[in-house]
Amino acid sequence: MPGTLEKFSYWLPRHHKSVAAARKLLREFLADQPGGEPFISNGELVLSELVTNAVLHARTAPGRLIYMQFELCPDLLRIEVHDADSTRPTLQPADCHDEAGRGLWLVSQLASRWGCCPRVGGVGKAVWAMVGSGQ
Repeated sequence: MPGTLEKFSYWLPRHHKSVAAARKLLREFLADQPGGEPFISNGELVLSELVTNAVLHARTAPGRLIYMQFELCPDLLRIEVHDADSTRPTLQPADCHDEAGRGLWLVSQLASRWGCCPRVGGVGKAVWAMVGSGQ
């Protein structure tokens, strides 16, 4: 991204505990960046949903890892979560009685943009979201 202040990436196991670990890493990354604090709240929610989707829905062989990357610009935080499943996520309508299924809807509401693309040079996909400081 043009004007990127800082970039951070990390590999996580495909495990339910990785969601909390990802949030912690994002908080630490943003706390160390000038102007990073306004992104923490919404960034954590978006990251949680993207990592949760990679943990719960990616159909991959045992032992495959999840890759995440953060990039901070003065007015945007880019979050990427990669997994080894090439199936693209879809925004699903959720009934008011459903206990799950609202993750991507939440991402669509908190991010200024989000999308999915094939991973460069590998199998799977990258799901990304752009989060503004005032969102």
